[in-house]
Amino acid sequence: DNLVAINNSLMVDLTGQIASETVGPRVLTGVGGQTAFSIAAKYSKGGRCISVLPSSHMVDGQRLSRIVPMLPEGAVVTVPRTLVDYVVTEQGIANLRGKSVRERIGELIPIAHPDFRAELRSEASRLYNIDV
Repeated sequence: DNLVAINNSLMVDLTGQIASETVGPRVLTGVGGQTAFSIAAKYSKGGRCISVLPSSHMVDGQRLSRIVPMLPEGAVVTVPRTLVDYVVTEQGIANLRGKSVRERIGELIPIAHPDFRAELRSEASRLYNIDV
């Protein structure tokens, strides 16, 4: 009971899918036990699955968002959105448990880096026909 699985992630898309192994097709690490612990937390009475990541990172002097409209082509989904309860960045906490895609988008954009929120809102509208 009350198992809490806390794992680091590379990126999360606006539906709550977690990528922790790859960036697109580029493999950075193995899955370890992240998927298994996420499943166990979901089925544990009072359990919670928490994914943590920075809201952005720098690549060759350019800031990139870790919260993305869609995972890049070739990315491996380490934790399906149905298992993710919370996503945490330095900007805040998104509670995704039991929420619709529209509600998830509304939770995730505010914890994205401020430089990317407008773009994420625009992409949410374009991709998911959702105004946030």
